[in-house]
Amino acid sequence: MRLLTLFFFSISICLAQTDKKTYFTKKIEDNLSPIIDGDISDLAWNQVEWSSDFIEFQPEENTQPTNQTKYKLLYDNNAVYIFVKSINDPNEIVNRLSRRDQLEGDAIMIGIDSNNDKLSSFMFCLSSAGTQVDMFASGNGDKEDESWNAVWYSKTKIVEDGWNAELKIPFSQLRFSNNENQIWGFNIMRIDFKKNEQSLWDRVPAGSAGWISESGEIKGISKITPKLNYEIKPFSLVEYNSYDTELGNPFRDGSDLKTNFGIDGKINITSDLTLDLTINPDFGQVEADPSAITLDGFEIFFDEKRPFFIEGKNIFDFSFWGQNDNLFFSRRIGKSPSRYPSLNQNEYSSQPANTTILGAVKISGKTNNGWSIGLLESVTSDEFAKISDGQNTRKELVEPQTNYLVARVQKDYNNSNSYIGGIVTNTRRFNLDENLDFLHKNAFSAGIDFKHQWNNKDYFFDGKIVMSKVKGSKESITRTQNSIVHLFQRVDADHVSVDENRTSLTGTGGTFTLGRQAGGNWTYNAGFDWYSPELELNDIGYLKQADNKIQALNIGYRTLKPTKNFRSIEIGFEQFSTYDFQGNHNRTQFGLNSFLIFKNNFMLRSMAAHKPKIFINTYLRGGPRWRFSEENYIGSWLISDSRKKFTYTFGMLYSKAKENNFSFFTVDMEFSYRPFSNFSISISPEYRTNPNLSQYLTTREFGEINRYILGRIDNESISTSIRLNYLINPNLSIQYYGQPFIFKANYDQFKYVTNSTAEKLNDRFIAYNPEQISFENNTYYIDEDLDNNIDYSFGNPDFTSVQFKSNLVLRWEYKAGAELYFVWAQGINNFTDINNNLFGNLIDNIRDSRPENTFLVKATFRIGS
Repeated sequence: MRLLTLFFFSISICLAQTDKKTYFTKKIEDNLSPIIDGDISDLAWNQVEWSSDFIEFQPEENTQPTNQTKYKLLYDNNAVYIFVKSINDPNEIVNRLSRRDQLEGDAIMIGIDSNNDKLSSFMFCLSSAGTQVDMFASGNGDKEDESWNAVWYSKTKIVEDGWNAELKIPFSQLRFSNNENQIWGFNIMRIDFKKNEQSLWDRVPAGSAGWISESGEIKGISKITPKLNYEIKPFSLVEYNSYDTELGNPFRDGSDLKTNFGIDGKINITSDLTLDLTINPDFGQVEADPSAITLDGFEIFFDEKRPFFIEGKNIFDFSFWGQNDNLFFSRRIGKSPSRYPSLNQNEYSSQPANTTILGAVKISGKTNNGWSIGLLESVTSDEFAKISDGQNTRKELVEPQTNYLVARVQKDYNNSNSYIGGIVTNTRRFNLDENLDFLHKNAFSAGIDFKHQWNNKDYFFDGKIVMSKVKGSKESITRTQNSIVHLFQRVDADHVSVDENRTSLTGTGGTFTLGRQAGGNWTYNAGFDWYSPELELNDIGYLKQADNKIQALNIGYRTLKPTKNFRSIEIGFEQFSTYDFQGNHNRTQFGLNSFLIFKNNFMLRSMAAHKPKIFINTYLRGGPRWRFSEENYIGSWLISDSRKKFTYTFGMLYSKAKENNFSFFTVDMEFSYRPFSNFSISISPEYRTNPNLSQYLTTREFGEINRYILGRIDNESISTSIRLNYLINPNLSIQYYGQPFIFKANYDQFKYVTNSTAEKLNDRFIAYNPEQISFENNTYYIDEDLDNNIDYSFGNPDFTSVQFKSNLVLRWEYKAGAELYFVWAQGINNFTDINNNLFGNLIDNIRDSRPENTFLVKATFRIGS
């Protein structure tokens, strides 16, 4: 969900606003604070005047909206009170009930920059049906922390001339200075869902560099004290797992039962800084990762979903331009154990799916003089696998105790037009025995970042510079050099080589971007990234590939006003090239993209690209660079009017390389239906196929020569994501997520590499003839020199994977900040025989397999101010 992107103060390109609206509020007299009931009848509201004259933001900026909005604002010693009246015909109000943090239908969105730093804002959003959404926006609105959950109070009411929203926001949920007289940045957006209009109290011109710096102001708040609140949330959990019994395996007897207890806490240690802590956390209610299979050898990147690590993540972010690469990737904490135990004959093992997090503490916040501060430390336990032959049981260490540390700081200056910051991370492992000597003992990284904006934030220059150092045994450093991230063993690389005596690696990286981000119809930027060969971030960060340099150029154009046929038009051009540190030019790509919103609120997103040069250093897993033939692709997605009860998306992407080297085709759809205001269902099927004449399989030795073996692959996949949401009320919901998934890969036409960078595809390899290759006992045997002796062999690479994941969750927020979860999760993961009926394989395997079931009850309790 990108609420700010889609609805709130989206960044486009025009002249900036100079005059700000100001609202003068008053303190409530005689302790007559209003009752939060959606009714304006409380006497306290008579102390202040209405403010109105909202201005349209979309579709036609700086015009009068169809329906006006007005509001009042008061405060007392403990909270700020806001009353918003959205004028409308009651029959025109779209009243859609959705679960917390999902906004649908008519709504208001309130932004409070209580630090008045013009860069960050606390967001409180409310639908006409009463659904609350809260988030913390930073970077002048460019970043959103949707996991930020405040405790606040609200009530909505449909009345004869529209709908009312009444809110009470405790000061304990905001951050502000100790100044006697406060000035807060403030704005309200009103969403008129049926007319698809958004209007603002204070105008944010289309094209501003950000919306927070353009907000109006609240004055009159004085002599209030920041509240140092606390929140302690102990939880208890009962989990029951059922699965197929495995004969002879003492760890697979058909079921398991476990209980767990822990504490989550939040304490305001100063008016600016918050301490979050978790002891023995459990995230059993979190939705499972989607199914995915990759053939390129790289780690699959999955987003963080655990609440403790999501909340406040923006302050710890240190990502590279346009990449997942980051000095801090929180999913490293509590990851799967690093090794599997060694088993003797007739032995079985059991080990945890994830490393136990003993505890974690996080301090984060922003001071009123512009310092953003983040500190996170977490300790995970030793993890052991249990091993048994049915009579004797032993243990093996599969993950050592580990300490993770991240420290982040950033300082705004130049009237919030510039900042400079830094980050330090450290991973330290203890008790590394001989079985875990392949892990780094210590991993350190550091970086500095900056951004400078000028000419009313229209132009910018930003950058990051990082370094890393990992230490460990000779085995661990050799393993890192040989990993797919680095591949120092590449046979055609003269700038790197494997040194088996090294016990450390030190690398650098960085990114610089210069461009125009606002101030007209056109935007543009140019950037350069580099990742030195020895850069290693994957102990606590994420780095897909080192030894890489990237040059990029982007140019964008968008309309400022609706045209005859379109609400808005966006068109972009991109170009980038990559090089390695040996100087090889590995890739060049040119791309076009567009995003059109029609007058009927349908949308069309399209893209096309031309790749005249494609070389991949990692493709042959330590072999020479591999060349793919020139590629072109095109894709388009049609998105229907999101206001309707029935909505759909239909898209396709088609790619094809010259000489029929490879192709890629995907069709994805989404159908959503809301028959009632509190019930919705969506189904998102997807089909993919990616045939390739030169798919890498394995490497084998032929005498003193390495043979890099390829095959023709015909692979297909089908997946469908199914979601159901039923809201009994805004605090009680039932949600279902299910995803069947099948991936099939068939190989034939095997060959070996001869000239990996030849211009013509057929000059890059030689195919095995029928006399050289034979198949027996699910293995291919190669007699390359035809001397009637087997030179090497490899297993049958054909496979089909069938997976099914589902979660059924009942969530009840029985009081503010306290929840009760009932969860039923299912999982199937099978490798099956090949046949040509892909859909039939999927249905048969799900129907015939017994899923692993997890039943979980989790209760949290809130103690706090």
